[in-house]
Amino acid sequence: MSKQYTADEQNFEKETQNPGFIVYTRESGRLADHAITRGRRSEERVNKIIAFTGQSLKGPESSFAFMRLADTAQDLMPGSDTKPISAAGRAQGIAMKFGKGRAVFLGEAAMLSAQLAGPNQMKFGMNRPGIDNRQLALNIMHWLSGLLR
Repeated sequence: MSKQYTADEQNFEKETQNPGFIVYTRESGRLADHAITRGRRSEERVNKIIAFTGQSLKGPESSFAFMRLADTAQDLMPGSDTKPISAAGRAQGIAMKFGKGRAVFLGEAAMLSAQLAGPNQMKFGMNRPGIDNRQLALNIMHWLSGLLR
């Protein structure tokens, strides 16, 4: 875990103008093809998700990054004079088998919540319209339980 805030000035949700709200799509190739993103049927397929601020991750060789950060992503420490560090080759979502079990690591938790933020009560997390974060949460649970192969 980077222990820093990850932002991407190229691949963020333009509506909010927040570079920490990173968008992952199949089209961009950063939402990778994995059982978690495929689901069990076409209606469980995940095509677009948003991470609502978080950190970058680097998994071991045996892991699979299904939320891949773009080469333009950077790790930085807000309120610090330290220079941003490239997050290229890192991820915000990783899945792996471990012994007889499975594990999923996410560098961001708000994407699996349902929140209203600020004076305008902006929806973010699983209740944000037009994204598949809710399906992602279900697919993660299905993969961890073995329902998805």
